[in-house]
Amino acid sequence: MNEFQETAIEDMKFNPFTMINKEWMLVTAGNAEACNTMTASWGSLGELWGKYVSTIYIRPTRYTLEFLNREPYYSLCVFGEKYRAALNYCGSHSGRGGDKIKAAGLTPVFVEAAPYFQEAKLVLICKKLYRQDFDPACFLDPSLDAANYPKKDYHKMFIGSIEKVLTKEQP
Repeated sequence: MNEFQETAIEDMKFNPFTMINKEWMLVTAGNAEACNTMTASWGSLGELWGKYVSTIYIRPTRYTLEFLNREPYYSLCVFGEKYRAALNYCGSHSGRGGDKIKAAGLTPVFVEAAPYFQEAKLVLICKKLYRQDFDPACFLDPSLDAANYPKKDYHKMFIGSIEKVLTKEQP
């Protein structure tokens, strides 16, 4: 089994646009007693307030939001293509009515401030810094509101400082 190694974020070599949009990631929060994860293809990585940060967007209907609201940390996990079915499953099942992590065939790890998955190739452990609800009055292009929020279920935005980067070679 390949083990994770802590990696300096400045040494990372990846395209954040394709990583988030094409490879997707799992956003996970909770603890060993209870956690939840969801697939995300929206997000960003960058620098803000003198810190390296991630920004994630969660709809209010997502079960994972309860864990994100409660916990001070979350993880972002990126996987190889062979885990696409698991990411599809985690993106289409809530977890409220059963153990979707187990059903997806993933192995949670609880040794950091936020749970992550043994099968991931990249893990970002993030500490929440900021939360804000999307406000429809702030859309400068009203077509974005109409196209993305027909149910008016506006995302909650979280900005987290990237506290630790874990990587491993994929088999």
